[in-house]
Amino acid sequence: MNALAQLGMVSEHPSNNQISSAPFSSEDDRKDYFVEKDGMKFAGTHLLVDLWDARNLDDPAQIDRTLCEAAVTAGATILHSHFHHFTPNGGVSGVVVLAESHISIHTWPERNFAAVDIFMCGACDPHLAIPVMQRLFQAGRIEVDEQRRGRVQL
Repeated sequence: MNALAQLGMVSEHPSNNQISSAPFSSEDDRKDYFVEKDGMKFAGTHLLVDLWDARNLDDPAQIDRTLCEAAVTAGATILHSHFHHFTPNGGVSGVVVLAESHISIHTWPERNFAAVDIFMCGACDPHLAIPVMQRLFQAGRIEVDEQRRGRVQL
């Protein structure tokens, strides 16, 4: 375990689907991670998820594990995660940095509310992360806004 992990600044839950980054031999070897769906080409799907009447909003380690599981379930590759626990209200803010972008969260236990931001490119499906998070947070109401980022004019 490295020094950052000892300080609680690095997740001990690295993704099992890490990819190697061999140098490209030419411009033609580079893969385009933009998504093509419904006749549109775009960088990735960005979900803004509001969890209302939620529970378990004050344990950074449990939230870290859950968001890492959600990332892997969605097909993403975890690079790093970092979570901070606020006092006295007990809220948590954190991020799981992905090769395909990120999942971030901010919780307000005193309001039973969490705001989650999921942005993923490539073959990942960020919608698959929501049921994983729902197991922990048991939200009474979930609101999801979806944006396609980096739309290319065809």
